[in-house]
Amino acid sequence: MSKPRLFSIMSLVVASLLPAPASAHPGSGIVVDRLGQVYFVDMVSGIWKLNAKGGLTHLPGQAFHWMALDAEGRLAGVRLPSGTGGDFTRIGGNPTLLLASDFPIAIAPDGNLYFPSKGGTAIQLKRFTPGGQTSILATLPATATGVSWINGLAAAADGSFYYTEDGAIRRVSREGAVSTVVGRVPTSNCRTANAMLQGLQVDAAGTVYVADTGCGRVLKVTASGGVTVLPQVERPWFPTGVALSGNDLYVLEFENPDTDDRRAMIPRIRKISANGTTSVVATVTRS
Repeated sequence: MSKPRLFSIMSLVVASLLPAPASAHPGSGIVVDRLGQVYFVDMVSGIWKLNAKGGLTHLPGQAFHWMALDAEGRLAGVRLPSGTGGDFTRIGGNPTLLLASDFPIAIAPDGNLYFPSKGGTAIQLKRFTPGGQTSILATLPATATGVSWINGLAAAADGSFYYTEDGAIRRVSREGAVSTVVGRVPTSNCRTANAMLQGLQVDAAGTVYVADTGCGRVLKVTASGGVTVLPQVERPWFPTGVALSGNDLYVLEFENPDTDDRRAMIPRIRKISANGTTSVVATVTRS
């Protein structure tokens, strides 16, 4: 596969706002609002916003891993749930961004928030309403909990949910039934021995776009389970999350994602256009 062209690079020098912990891993939070503005996580300085003209702005807040867009602000005034093995926080307004420290989150078209939680030894997918009520949508079956956690969660337009394990993508219906989209992604183009699927998005046709951090690639997976590898990049960059805006795909990538030093995890945004061209449209650099 030919090396993608990289152009239109937008860089901004930032200072470290948080100390590097003993152990770290890159975030996969990236969303796009109705104006085409891209928001993404940075494990040092919090949240960045890339506007439609290419301007990059820092939004102060927690340097958490996962993020969801509350476009209608339905959860802006409610006390967020707790006791799920991590923390929630929210920043901004119009739109409101919800952040989670230790678990992927998704907001459905109906305005409800969904997140995983450990229920004994099983993983449960929970629903949190704008009215403050929490309930269980599904308890994931044993075949879906061979890993200790799930890596990504996305809401589909039909009210279903998709989530990733290390090498699998599964679907949860509105009624809570779990099915498999692809049980094991192929690793023929993998940089390492194993896939590591993380952030994902689903379009109206049920096509899944997912960041395979372990293999350093972005995959397109059809509703029937067909897998295509989208234009790739070279080391040391690895994708961790994706967000759709119309027919364009924005990919959150990190340099050196396997380091324990957060400052060495440099985030950038790569755009894969509908015609297959790819370009880097934002890069954060450290001072």
